[in-house]
Amino acid sequence: MANILERLDQIIPKIRSDKFIEGYGLGNEISFYIFDYDPQYELLVRDHIDHVKNQFSHTNSGRKIIEFDLYKMLIESLEEKNIFERVFQIEKQQGEEALLRAMQNFAKPQMFLDKIQREISDHNVVFITGVGKIYPFIRSHTVLNSLQEVIDKTPVIMFFPGKYDGMSLKLFGKFKDNYYRAFRLVDDQLLEGEY
Repeated sequence: MANILERLDQIIPKIRSDKFIEGYGLGNEISFYIFDYDPQYELLVRDHIDHVKNQFSHTNSGRKIIEFDLYKMLIESLEEKNIFERVFQIEKQQGEEALLRAMQNFAKPQMFLDKIQREISDHNVVFITGVGKIYPFIRSHTVLNSLQEVIDKTPVIMFFPGKYDGMSLKLFGKFKDNYYRAFRLVDDQLLEGEY
C-alpha cells in the first residue's frame, strides 16, 4: 500500500513541472503518459484523481485539467441516441456474446474522439479514466492510437488499472496489448507481489 501512496503523491509535482506541460526532452514524441496501478487500488486512485483536479482548480494554477471517463462517455452516447434500454434487451434476448458484438460495433474510437475534440478547448491537461470499466467494449491502446491523431501538444495521462512496461499495456495484469508511444508518469519500485 505504501508504494501506491508514494506514487500517487508524485502526480501533482509532475503536472506542476514545466517539463511536463511543455513536453521537453520527448524528442518530438507525443506527450502521452500512463499512470499504471494494481487494479485493487481503483477506488483509491479515483479519489486521488479528484484530489489532483481540485489542487489545480484555481485560476492561477497554470493547469486546466479535463477528465474524460470512457465508460461515462459510452453511457452518455447510448442515452443520447436513445438506445440505452436496448442494451439490456439485447443481453436478455440474445445473450452476452450478442451484447459484446453490439457494444464493440457501437463503441468506435471516433465517437470518443469527437467528444474529446469538442470539449478539450482551452484545457492544457487531459485525464483519461474509466479504462477498466469500459473493457471489453474498447481497448485502451485503441483509444491512445486514435488520440494521437487529434491531440499532439496537450499532455494526456491515462490512468490504467494494470501494468505498463513502456512496450505493452497489460490490463488487470491479464490482457496484453502492444503500445510503446507513452511514457510512465511515475516510475515505481515494485514491492514483492504487488502486481
